[in-house]
Amino acid sequence: MSQSVPPPQQPQQPQQPQQEFPGFVPAPPPAPVRDNFAGGLVTAVVVAVVAAGAYGALVGATEHEIGYAAVGVGFLIGWASGKVGGRNPALPVLSAVLALGAVYAGQLVGEAVLGAKQLPVSASELLFQHLGLVNDAWKADADPMTFLFFAIAAVAAFSGSKKAGA
Repeated sequence: MSQSVPPPQQPQQPQQPQQEFPGFVPAPPPAPVRDNFAGGLVTAVVVAVVAAGAYGALVGATEHEIGYAAVGVGFLIGWASGKVGGRNPALPVLSAVLALGAVYAGQLVGEAVLGAKQLPVSASELLFQHLGLVNDAWKADADPMTFLFFAIAAVAAFSGSKKAGA
């Protein structure tokens, strides 16, 4: 009878103990990617309404359009939508559109506040019952700087949303 010969085994190498590096802390895992379109949109709308009111009050109180305030309106809308909505590619565009609307609404509120100072009616009455007159006053007061503020607010909203969503 023949004996079977076992296959040659490779000698086992001794295992080296793992070296620890004192003071080394491994990096945390990356954060999960957020993509909450509905949350980002709702947040942007709410922030746009609040920012429009604040911008209008500021315009009415100072009797001037303030460029930095328009930038702030746009950036707040974009930042809020990006923080809540994440990297959804539609949010920066929608933030820019909402910023345009918020700056326009804020300027209408400012016109209503200015009109209420000159007329025996409240600003809310002018806005809600005589919006056509307020819009006509806005058209009469609009100049190239007004439209520059629109553009700046839209760019600030777009970039704010991109940066916050990253």
